[in-house]
Amino acid sequence: MAMPKVTFVGAGSAVFARQLMTDILNIDGLDEGTFALVDIDAARLDLARRIAQRLVELTKKRWKVEASTERRDVLAGTDYVINSIEVAGLQNVRHDYDIPMRYGVDQCIGDTIGPGGIFKALRTGPAWLDIVEDTERIAPNARILNYTNPMSILTLAAIRKVDLPVVGLCHSVQGTSRQIAGYLDIPYKEMEWECAGINHNAWFTRLERGGEDLYPELRRRAGTTEIYEKDPVRFEVMLHLGAFVTESSGHFSEYVPYFRKRPDLVRQYARPGYLGESGFYANNWPRWRRENDESIEAMLRGDRPVPLRRSLEYGADIIEAIECGRTTSIWGNVLNQGAIDNLPRGCVEVECKVDRDGVEARHFGVLPEQLAALNRAHMAVHELVVESLFERSRQKAKYALMLDPLTAAVCSPDEIDRLFDEMWTAERESLPAFD
Repeated sequence: MAMPKVTFVGAGSAVFARQLMTDILNIDGLDEGTFALVDIDAARLDLARRIAQRLVELTKKRWKVEASTERRDVLAGTDYVINSIEVAGLQNVRHDYDIPMRYGVDQCIGDTIGPGGIFKALRTGPAWLDIVEDTERIAPNARILNYTNPMSILTLAAIRKVDLPVVGLCHSVQGTSRQIAGYLDIPYKEMEWECAGINHNAWFTRLERGGEDLYPELRRRAGTTEIYEKDPVRFEVMLHLGAFVTESSGHFSEYVPYFRKRPDLVRQYARPGYLGESGFYANNWPRWRRENDESIEAMLRGDRPVPLRRSLEYGADIIEAIECGRTTSIWGNVLNQGAIDNLPRGCVEVECKVDRDGVEARHFGVLPEQLAALNRAHMAVHELVVESLFERSRQKAKYALMLDPLTAAVCSPDEIDRLFDEMWTAERESLPAFD
Protein backbone atom coordinates (compact mmCIF):
# COMPACT_ATOMS: atom_id res chain seq x y z
CA MET A 1 0.00 0.00 0.00
CA ALA A 2 1.21 3.51 -0.86
CA MET A 3 2.38 5.56 2.09
CA PRO A 4 3.50 8.85 0.55
CA LYS A 5 5.30 11.61 2.35
CA VAL A 6 3.96 15.07 1.55
CA THR A 7 6.05 18.03 2.69
CA PHE A 8 4.36 21.43 2.94
CA VAL A 9 6.85 24.28 2.70
CA GLY A 10 5.27 27.45 4.02
CA ALA A 11 2.77 25.40 6.00
CA GLY A 12 1.98 28.44 8.14
CA SER A 13 0.13 29.79 5.12
CA ALA A 14 -2.57 27.61 6.51
CA VAL A 15 -5.29 28.44 3.98
CA PHE A 16 -3.63 26.16 1.44
CA ALA A 17 -2.07 23.70 3.85
CA ARG A 18 -5.27 22.97 5.78
CA GLN A 19 -7.37 22.57 2.64
CA LEU A 20 -4.82 20.47 0.77
CA MET A 21 -4.36 18.15 3.74
CA THR A 22 -8.14 17.82 3.90
CA ASP A 23 -8.22 16.98 0.20
CA ILE A 24 -5.49 14.35 0.56
CA LEU A 25 -7.23 12.78 3.53
CA ASN A 26 -10.33 12.47 1.34
CA ILE A 27 -8.56 10.23 -1.18
CA ASP A 28 -10.28 6.87 -1.07
CA GLY A 29 -7.85 4.10 -0.17
CA LEU A 30 -4.92 6.38 0.66
CA ASP A 31 -5.20 5.70 4.36
CA GLU A 32 -1.68 6.33 5.63
CA GLY A 33 1.32 8.47 4.94
CA THR A 34 3.20 11.39 6.43
CA PHE A 35 2.55 15.11 6.42
CA ALA A 36 5.79 17.02 7.02
CA LEU A 37 5.15 20.67 7.82
CA VAL A 38 7.80 23.36 7.41
CA ASP A 39 7.64 27.05 8.27
CA ILE A 40 10.25 29.45 9.58
CA ASP A 41 7.60 31.08 11.81
CA ALA A 42 7.42 28.73 14.81
CA ALA A 43 4.05 30.03 16.02
CA ARG A 44 2.33 29.62 12.68
CA LEU A 45 4.02 26.24 12.21
CA ASP A 46 2.55 25.08 15.51
CA LEU A 47 -0.90 26.19 14.38
CA ALA A 48 -0.49 24.21 11.15
CA ARG A 49 0.71 21.16 13.11
CA ARG A 50 -2.26 21.23 15.46
CA ILE A 51 -4.85 21.55 12.70
CA ALA A 52 -3.12 18.77 10.75
CA GLN A 53 -3.33 16.44 13.72
CA ARG A 54 -6.98 17.39 14.21
CA LEU A 55 -7.78 16.63 10.58
CA VAL A 56 -6.14 13.21 10.88
CA GLU A 57 -8.17 12.48 14.02
CA LEU A 58 -11.45 13.53 12.42
CA THR A 59 -10.92 11.51 9.25
CA LYS A 60 -9.69 8.46 11.20
CA LYS A 61 -6.81 7.99 8.78
CA ARG A 62 -3.38 6.71 9.84
CA TRP A 63 -1.32 9.67 8.69
CA LYS A 64 1.63 10.88 10.74
CA VAL A 65 2.40 14.57 11.25
CA GLU A 66 5.92 15.98 11.50
CA ALA A 67 6.85 19.63 11.86
CA SER A 68 10.08 21.60 11.76
CA THR A 69 11.29 25.14 11.19
CA GLU A 70 14.24 23.61 9.32
CA ARG A 71 13.23 21.95 6.03
CA ARG A 72 16.43 19.91 5.79
CA ASP A 73 15.31 17.98 8.88
CA VAL A 74 12.19 16.60 7.19
CA LEU A 75 12.83 16.58 3.43
CA ALA A 76 14.41 13.11 3.34
CA GLY A 77 12.05 10.56 1.82
CA THR A 78 9.63 13.18 0.55
CA ASP A 79 7.50 12.21 -2.44
CA TYR A 80 5.74 15.56 -2.90
CA VAL A 81 6.81 19.07 -1.95
CA ILE A 82 3.90 21.52 -1.87
CA ASN A 83 5.01 25.13 -1.82
CA SER A 84 2.98 28.01 -0.36
CA ILE A 85 5.71 30.26 1.07
CA GLU A 86 5.27 33.98 1.62
CA VAL A 87 8.49 36.00 1.86
CA ALA A 88 8.41 39.40 3.60
CA GLY A 89 4.85 40.00 2.49
CA LEU A 90 3.58 41.84 5.53
CA GLN A 91 6.57 44.18 5.55
CA ASN A 92 6.13 45.13 1.91
CA VAL A 93 2.48 44.88 0.90
CA ARG A 94 2.04 48.63 1.38
CA HIS A 95 5.17 49.43 -0.64
CA ASP A 96 3.94 47.15 -3.44
CA TYR A 97 0.76 49.21 -3.76
CA ASP A 98 1.49 52.70 -2.45
CA ILE A 99 4.66 53.49 -4.43
CA PRO A 100 3.31 52.48 -7.87
CA MET A 101 0.08 54.33 -7.09
CA ARG A 102 2.04 57.55 -6.69
CA TYR A 103 3.13 57.09 -10.31
CA GLY A 104 -0.41 56.34 -11.48
CA VAL A 105 -0.04 52.54 -11.62
CA ASP A 106 -3.28 51.49 -9.93
CA GLN A 107 -3.26 47.84 -8.79
CA CYS A 108 -6.12 45.79 -7.38
CA ILE A 109 -4.15 42.69 -6.29
CA GLY A 110 -0.56 43.35 -7.37
CA ASP A 111 1.00 40.04 -6.34
CA THR A 112 1.56 38.34 -9.71
CA ILE A 113 2.34 40.94 -12.33
CA GLY A 114 3.14 44.64 -12.45
CA PRO A 115 5.34 46.39 -9.88
CA GLY A 116 3.91 44.43 -6.96
CA GLY A 117 4.24 41.06 -8.67
CA ILE A 118 7.76 41.69 -9.92
CA PHE A 119 8.99 42.75 -6.50
CA LYS A 120 7.22 39.80 -4.88
CA ALA A 121 9.16 37.57 -7.28
CA LEU A 122 12.43 39.28 -6.35
CA ARG A 123 11.72 38.75 -2.63
CA THR A 124 10.47 35.18 -3.00
CA GLY A 125 12.59 33.78 -5.81
CA PRO A 126 15.95 33.38 -4.02
CA ALA A 127 14.38 31.54 -1.07
CA TRP A 128 12.36 29.39 -3.48
CA LEU A 129 15.44 28.42 -5.49
CA ASP A 130 17.19 27.40 -2.27
CA ILE A 131 14.19 25.22 -1.40
CA VAL A 132 14.13 23.39 -4.73
CA GLU A 133 17.91 22.88 -4.63
CA ASP A 134 17.62 21.33 -1.16
CA THR A 135 14.77 19.17 -2.42
CA GLU A 136 16.80 17.85 -5.34
CA ARG A 137 19.74 17.04 -3.06
CA ILE A 138 17.84 15.52 -0.11
CA ALA A 139 14.69 14.13 -1.79
CA PRO A 140 15.75 13.26 -5.35
CA ASN A 141 12.50 11.39 -6.07
CA ALA A 142 10.22 14.23 -5.05
CA ARG A 143 7.69 16.00 -7.25
CA ILE A 144 7.35 19.74 -6.73
CA LEU A 145 3.90 21.35 -6.67
CA ASN A 146 3.99 25.15 -6.51
CA TYR A 147 1.07 27.25 -5.27
CA THR A 148 2.94 30.48 -4.54
CA ASN A 149 2.54 33.56 -6.73
CA PRO A 150 3.83 34.90 -8.99
CA MET A 151 2.99 31.46 -10.34
CA SER A 152 4.53 31.56 -13.81
CA ILE A 153 7.78 33.19 -12.71
CA LEU A 154 8.45 30.92 -9.73
CA THR A 155 7.44 27.76 -11.57
CA LEU A 156 9.65 28.62 -14.53
CA ALA A 157 12.56 29.40 -12.21
CA ALA A 158 12.23 26.01 -10.49
CA ILE A 159 11.98 24.19 -13.84
CA ARG A 160 15.20 25.86 -14.95
CA LYS A 161 16.99 25.22 -11.64
CA VAL A 162 16.45 21.53 -10.89
CA ASP A 163 16.02 18.26 -12.71
CA LEU A 164 12.84 17.30 -10.87
CA PRO A 165 9.21 17.24 -12.03
CA VAL A 166 7.69 20.68 -11.34
CA VAL A 167 4.11 21.84 -11.86
CA GLY A 168 2.45 25.08 -10.80
CA LEU A 169 -1.13 24.81 -9.58
CA CYS A 170 -3.94 27.35 -9.46
CA HIS A 171 -7.73 27.18 -9.22
CA SER A 172 -8.62 29.78 -11.85
CA VAL A 173 -9.40 27.32 -14.67
CA GLN A 174 -11.72 25.06 -12.68
CA GLY A 175 -13.26 28.04 -10.91
CA THR A 176 -13.85 30.11 -14.05
CA SER A 177 -15.31 27.21 -16.01
CA ARG A 178 -17.95 26.83 -13.30
CA GLN A 179 -18.60 30.57 -13.31
CA ILE A 180 -19.23 30.47 -17.06
CA ALA A 181 -21.71 27.62 -16.65
CA GLY A 182 -23.43 29.74 -14.01
CA TYR A 183 -23.61 32.77 -16.30
CA LEU A 184 -25.15 30.52 -18.98
CA ASP A 185 -27.46 28.86 -16.43
CA ILE A 186 -26.60 25.36 -17.61
CA PRO A 187 -25.41 22.25 -15.71
CA TYR A 188 -21.64 22.32 -15.47
CA LYS A 189 -21.25 18.70 -16.54
CA GLU A 190 -23.01 19.45 -19.83
CA MET A 191 -20.52 22.13 -20.86
CA GLU A 192 -17.58 21.10 -23.04
CA TRP A 193 -14.59 23.40 -23.26
CA GLU A 194 -10.95 23.90 -24.12
CA CYS A 195 -8.64 26.29 -22.30
CA ALA A 196 -4.98 27.23 -22.66
CA GLY A 197 -2.58 30.15 -22.24
CA ILE A 198 -0.59 31.24 -19.21
CA ASN A 199 -1.59 31.42 -15.57
CA HIS A 200 -4.33 34.00 -14.98
CA ASN A 201 -4.30 34.60 -18.74
CA ALA A 202 -5.60 31.29 -20.07
CA TRP A 203 -8.37 31.46 -22.65
CA PHE A 204 -11.54 29.43 -23.15
CA THR A 205 -11.18 28.94 -26.88
CA ARG A 206 -14.12 26.55 -27.11
CA LEU A 207 -17.40 26.53 -25.18
CA GLU A 208 -20.00 24.03 -26.34
CA ARG A 209 -23.01 22.08 -25.19
CA GLY A 210 -24.03 19.08 -27.25
CA GLY A 211 -22.02 20.38 -30.19
CA GLU A 212 -23.60 23.87 -30.05
CA ASP A 213 -21.32 26.90 -29.71
CA LEU A 214 -22.17 28.65 -26.42
CA TYR A 215 -20.32 31.89 -27.13
CA PRO A 216 -23.23 33.59 -28.97
CA GLU A 217 -25.44 33.06 -25.92
CA LEU A 218 -22.70 34.18 -23.52
CA ARG A 219 -22.26 37.37 -25.55
CA ARG A 220 -26.00 37.95 -25.51
CA ARG A 221 -26.12 37.53 -21.74
CA ALA A 222 -23.16 39.87 -21.35
CA GLY A 223 -25.40 42.51 -22.87
CA THR A 224 -27.66 42.38 -19.82
CA THR A 225 -26.73 44.51 -16.82
CA GLU A 226 -27.45 41.68 -14.39
CA ILE A 227 -24.80 39.39 -15.90
CA TYR A 228 -22.33 42.04 -17.10
CA GLU A 229 -21.97 43.56 -13.64
CA LYS A 230 -20.81 40.24 -12.24
CA ASP A 231 -17.60 40.32 -14.35
CA PRO A 232 -17.28 43.59 -16.29
CA VAL A 233 -13.63 43.43 -17.35
CA ARG A 234 -13.75 39.81 -18.44
CA PHE A 235 -16.90 40.42 -20.45
CA GLU A 236 -15.29 43.45 -22.12
CA VAL A 237 -12.28 41.32 -23.05
CA MET A 238 -14.53 38.56 -24.39
CA LEU A 239 -16.59 41.00 -26.43
CA HIS A 240 -13.56 42.74 -27.96
CA LEU A 241 -10.93 39.98 -28.15
CA GLY A 242 -13.08 36.92 -28.66
CA ALA A 243 -12.60 34.68 -25.61
CA PHE A 244 -13.30 34.53 -21.88
CA VAL A 245 -10.19 34.62 -19.67
CA THR A 246 -9.49 32.69 -16.48
CA GLU A 247 -8.64 35.38 -13.94
CA SER A 248 -11.11 37.58 -12.04
CA SER A 249 -12.05 40.98 -13.48
CA GLY A 250 -10.08 42.92 -10.87
CA HIS A 251 -6.87 40.93 -11.12
CA PHE A 252 -7.01 40.56 -14.90
CA SER A 253 -7.47 44.31 -15.30
CA GLU A 254 -3.82 44.62 -14.14
CA TYR A 255 -2.54 42.35 -16.90
CA VAL A 256 -3.60 44.49 -19.83
CA PRO A 257 -3.18 48.19 -20.69
CA TYR A 258 -6.86 48.96 -21.22
CA PHE A 259 -8.72 49.34 -17.93
CA ARG A 260 -6.54 50.96 -15.24
CA LYS A 261 -4.33 53.50 -17.03
CA ARG A 262 -6.57 56.49 -16.20
CA PRO A 263 -8.76 57.26 -13.19
CA ASP A 264 -11.83 57.61 -15.40
CA LEU A 265 -11.29 54.09 -16.76
CA VAL A 266 -10.89 52.69 -13.24
CA ARG A 267 -14.19 54.34 -12.32
CA GLN A 268 -15.83 52.93 -15.44
CA TYR A 269 -14.66 49.32 -15.19
CA ALA A 270 -13.69 48.64 -11.57
CA ARG A 271 -16.15 47.44 -8.96
CA PRO A 272 -15.69 46.67 -5.25
CA GLY A 273 -13.58 43.76 -4.08
CA TYR A 274 -12.12 41.28 -6.55
CA LEU A 275 -13.91 43.08 -9.37
CA GLY A 276 -11.25 45.77 -9.42
CA GLU A 277 -11.16 47.78 -6.20
CA SER A 278 -7.99 49.84 -5.98
CA GLY A 279 -5.64 48.50 -3.32
CA PHE A 280 -8.00 45.64 -2.47
CA TYR A 281 -5.20 43.20 -1.63
CA ALA A 282 -2.93 45.67 0.15
CA ASN A 283 -5.78 47.03 2.25
CA ASN A 284 -7.18 43.65 3.26
CA TRP A 285 -4.56 40.90 3.08
CA PRO A 286 -3.01 41.48 6.54
CA ARG A 287 -6.50 41.28 8.08
CA TRP A 288 -7.40 38.17 6.06
CA ARG A 289 -4.25 36.44 7.26
CA ARG A 290 -5.00 37.31 10.91
CA GLU A 291 -8.63 36.22 10.56
CA ASN A 292 -7.61 32.91 9.00
CA ASP A 293 -5.34 32.14 11.97
CA GLU A 294 -8.14 33.08 14.36
CA SER A 295 -10.53 30.85 12.43
CA ILE A 296 -8.23 27.85 12.76
CA GLU A 297 -7.80 28.50 16.49
CA ALA A 298 -11.61 28.53 16.77
CA MET A 299 -11.75 25.17 14.96
CA LEU A 300 -9.19 23.73 17.37
CA ARG A 301 -11.19 24.99 20.36
CA GLY A 302 -14.36 23.46 18.96
CA ASP A 303 -16.03 26.86 18.55
CA ARG A 304 -16.57 26.29 14.85
CA PRO A 305 -16.70 23.14 12.71
CA VAL A 306 -13.65 21.88 10.87
CA PRO A 307 -14.49 21.69 7.13
CA LEU A 308 -13.85 18.19 5.82
CA ARG A 309 -15.07 18.51 2.25
CA ARG A 310 -12.66 18.03 -0.63
CA SER A 311 -12.02 21.15 -2.70
CA LEU A 312 -11.42 21.68 -6.42
CA GLU A 313 -7.66 22.18 -5.94
CA TYR A 314 -5.53 19.97 -8.17
CA GLY A 315 -2.87 19.01 -5.61
CA ALA A 316 -4.72 15.99 -4.24
CA ASP A 317 -5.83 14.99 -7.75
CA ILE A 318 -2.17 14.64 -8.74
CA ILE A 319 -1.32 12.59 -5.65
CA GLU A 320 -4.37 10.36 -6.15
CA ALA A 321 -3.54 9.73 -9.81
CA ILE A 322 0.08 8.83 -9.08
CA GLU A 323 -0.39 6.88 -5.86
CA CYS A 324 -3.68 5.13 -6.69
CA GLY A 325 -3.42 4.83 -10.46
CA ARG A 326 -6.56 6.88 -11.13
CA THR A 327 -5.82 8.74 -14.33
CA THR A 328 -7.19 12.26 -14.50
CA SER A 329 -6.80 15.62 -16.24
CA ILE A 330 -5.76 18.88 -14.64
CA TRP A 331 -4.75 22.30 -15.94
CA GLY A 332 -1.17 22.75 -14.83
CA ASN A 333 1.58 25.33 -15.26
CA VAL A 334 4.40 23.55 -17.05
CA LEU A 335 7.23 24.19 -19.46
CA ASN A 336 5.95 24.76 -22.98
CA GLN A 337 7.58 21.96 -24.93
CA GLY A 338 5.30 22.24 -27.93
CA ALA A 339 1.97 22.19 -26.09
CA ILE A 340 1.02 25.65 -27.43
CA ASP A 341 2.58 26.06 -30.85
CA ASN A 342 2.67 29.86 -30.99
CA LEU A 343 3.99 30.61 -27.50
CA PRO A 344 7.68 30.59 -26.43
CA ARG A 345 9.42 27.94 -24.35
CA GLY A 346 8.28 29.42 -21.05
CA CYS A 347 5.69 28.51 -18.46
CA VAL A 348 2.22 27.87 -19.91
CA GLU A 349 -1.07 26.68 -18.43
CA VAL A 350 -2.54 23.76 -20.35
CA GLU A 351 -4.48 20.56 -19.87
CA CYS A 352 -2.26 17.80 -18.49
CA LYS A 353 -2.79 14.08 -18.19
CA VAL A 354 -1.86 12.69 -14.77
CA ASP A 355 -1.31 8.99 -14.12
CA ARG A 356 1.17 6.81 -12.26
CA ASP A 357 3.95 8.24 -14.42
CA GLY A 358 3.23 11.82 -13.38
CA VAL A 359 2.05 14.98 -15.11
CA GLU A 360 2.25 15.23 -18.91
CA ALA A 361 1.07 18.24 -20.90
CA ARG A 362 -1.38 17.55 -23.70
CA HIS A 363 -0.84 19.19 -27.07
CA PHE A 364 -3.21 22.14 -27.47
CA GLY A 365 -2.16 23.62 -30.79
CA VAL A 366 -2.38 27.26 -31.84
CA LEU A 367 -3.98 30.01 -29.79
CA PRO A 368 -5.80 32.76 -31.69
CA GLU A 369 -3.07 35.30 -32.43
CA GLN A 370 -4.59 38.21 -30.51
CA LEU A 371 -4.68 36.04 -27.37
CA ALA A 372 -1.21 34.59 -27.90
CA ALA A 373 0.16 38.11 -28.33
CA LEU A 374 -1.13 39.16 -24.91
CA ASN A 375 0.42 36.02 -23.41
CA ARG A 376 3.76 36.59 -25.11
CA ALA A 377 4.01 40.09 -23.63
CA HIS A 378 3.87 38.60 -20.14
CA MET A 379 6.13 35.70 -20.95
CA ALA A 380 8.85 38.24 -21.84
CA VAL A 381 8.42 39.77 -18.38
CA HIS A 382 8.62 36.29 -16.82
CA GLU A 383 11.82 35.53 -18.72
CA LEU A 384 13.53 38.73 -17.61
CA VAL A 385 12.59 38.24 -13.95
CA VAL A 386 13.86 34.65 -14.01
CA GLU A 387 17.12 35.88 -15.56
CA SER A 388 17.26 38.53 -12.85
CA LEU A 389 16.92 35.85 -10.16
CA PHE A 390 19.61 33.62 -11.66
CA GLU A 391 22.05 36.42 -12.36
CA ARG A 392 21.13 38.53 -9.30
CA SER A 393 20.62 41.35 -11.79
CA ARG A 394 18.77 44.44 -10.64
CA GLN A 395 18.92 45.81 -14.18
CA LYS A 396 17.06 42.87 -15.72
CA ALA A 397 14.32 43.23 -13.12
CA LYS A 398 14.03 46.88 -14.15
CA TYR A 399 13.79 45.85 -17.80
CA ALA A 400 10.94 43.53 -16.82
CA LEU A 401 9.03 46.43 -15.28
CA MET A 402 9.68 48.51 -18.41
CA LEU A 403 7.79 45.84 -20.40
CA ASP A 404 4.89 45.37 -17.99
CA PRO A 405 1.77 46.27 -20.03
CA LEU A 406 -0.05 48.36 -17.41
CA THR A 407 3.05 50.15 -16.12
CA ALA A 408 4.13 50.97 -19.67
CA ALA A 409 0.66 52.27 -20.49
CA VAL A 410 0.87 54.74 -17.59
CA CYS A 411 4.50 55.76 -17.24
CA SER A 412 7.36 57.02 -19.37
CA PRO A 413 10.64 55.06 -19.26
CA ASP A 414 12.13 57.67 -16.92
CA GLU A 415 9.13 57.41 -14.60
CA ILE A 416 9.40 53.60 -14.58
CA ASP A 417 13.08 53.94 -13.76
CA ARG A 418 12.29 56.14 -10.77
CA LEU A 419 9.36 53.97 -9.67
CA PHE A 420 11.59 50.89 -9.67
CA ASP A 421 14.38 52.64 -7.77
CA GLU A 422 11.97 53.91 -5.14
CA MET A 423 10.54 50.42 -4.60
CA TRP A 424 14.05 48.94 -4.49
CA THR A 425 15.08 51.38 -1.78
CA ALA A 426 11.91 50.79 0.25
CA GLU A 427 12.20 46.99 0.06
CA ARG A 428 15.98 46.71 0.15
CA GLU A 429 16.10 44.80 3.45
CA SER A 430 13.88 42.11 1.93
CA LEU A 431 16.22 41.62 -1.07
CA PRO A 432 19.39 40.28 0.60
CA ALA A 433 20.24 37.98 -2.29
CA PHE A 434 20.95 41.01 -4.46
CA ASP A 435 23.74 42.36 -2.22
